[in-house]
Amino acid sequence: MKIDRRKFLTSISMLAATTAFPVNAFEFGSSKKLKIALIGTGIRGTSFWGKRLVDEYSDILEFVGLCDSNPGRLAYGKTYIGTSCPTFTDFEKMVKTTKPDLMIVTTKDSTHHEFIIKGLEMGCDVLTEKPLTTDESKCQAILDAEKKSNKNLIVGFNYRWSPYATKIKELLVNKSIGKLVSVDFHWYLNTFHGASYFRRWHGLMNGGGSLWVHKATHHFDLLNWWINSEPNEVFAYGDLEFYGKNGPFRGTNCRNCEHAPKCDFHWDITKDERSMALYANNEQYDGYIRDNCLFREEIDIYDKMSAQVKYTNNTILNYSLTTYSPFEGWRVAFNGTEGRIEAWQDIPYNKANTISEVEKHTKEMEQTNIEELQYEPMILHKLWSEHETIQVEMEKTGHGGGDKRLHDKIFRNPEIADPFGRTAGVRDGAMSILIGIAARRSIEKGTPIRISDLTDLVPKTERN
Repeated sequence: MKIDRRKFLTSISMLAATTAFPVNAFEFGSSKKLKIALIGTGIRGTSFWGKRLVDEYSDILEFVGLCDSNPGRLAYGKTYIGTSCPTFTDFEKMVKTTKPDLMIVTTKDSTHHEFIIKGLEMGCDVLTEKPLTTDESKCQAILDAEKKSNKNLIVGFNYRWSPYATKIKELLVNKSIGKLVSVDFHWYLNTFHGASYFRRWHGLMNGGGSLWVHKATHHFDLLNWWINSEPNEVFAYGDLEFYGKNGPFRGTNCRNCEHAPKCDFHWDITKDERSMALYANNEQYDGYIRDNCLFREEIDIYDKMSAQVKYTNNTILNYSLTTYSPFEGWRVAFNGTEGRIEAWQDIPYNKANTISEVEKHTKEMEQTNIEELQYEPMILHKLWSEHETIQVEMEKTGHGGGDKRLHDKIFRNPEIADPFGRTAGVRDGAMSILIGIAARRSIEKGTPIRISDLTDLVPKTERN
């Protein structure tokens, strides 16, 4: 099945928060492919927004440029993605030379705003990886640039598209538990995946804005979508008490650490072929160490986090994120005037796991298609009635099947209406990060933070 370039660009406008631009604004034939340029050739850029697009959608799109500040990583990324397009270390030169229709931003979180704004100003539609950006001033700058531009900005949220998350939305839309009153949401990162954030640039506040933003933007976007409202006020606690300066010892990096034999967190990057090719072999260009010590003194983000969020529709959210759990998974419960929904993923004692905790995140991120169907339960319990167990058909790759469904919506089936409103634009991206930013500010000040005090966005009672 093919979709012409004109329909693709219509889908971009559908995904954006602004009013859809008229399709006749584009003067090109349906035989032409959409021209895509990618800035940031790290792990996510080269895989989900790189190789997967080449493998699955080459009939309707083509990469015209790749850009990264690290020339070694850029060369590897080109080979891994499987494209013959030119490469650049200068972003503006790439845009001027290749004139892409769509710019995809997958750089370090703290630089997203720079390339989003430049891309919009230079006449590109822009798709950015989550999070939108890392603080309120950068967020406001993006909002201002998007308003001035006649182009569109999409945020690549994928968890909404997993069948399991969609089933929860269906139950809530159908008022299965009456009026929603409160939500309890708890996410557990294990000592492999959770620890990995503290090895990387994510462990520094000025890189990823803390896991309140980089990781929790996924969770807050899901919650905003499920609750069908926008956050009004946030009060939070957080601390760094396990990683960083709290460690019993520290070294330069895992490869050269004298403490490796006695460190439970030792990670041998030399056994990871892709990490070696993408990162370790290119350290000489920018000094970025992928297997950094997670007990280094400079780490300044939180490793335990808890927040209460009040929504404009009066729903109360209780949220927590743990970064050193023995297992990786999550739980959510929705309390309504007529009952309760309980849902969970990857809680090991609720099912027989066949994947180790070390492999779990890798399997989740894989983009391979699984032939064998799997089923995951959730509980619907109405007042005065016996509970009902609902089995949801799903798969375990690509964020629970969300990755491929998001791509298919954008690239293959943009004209098909979505009754669950899973598309996400700039406002969705902003509202998800503003909860995390407000949580950071709340911890710093010891007071509740109002979302409306952070940018010029006024929270709505219901999402459109």
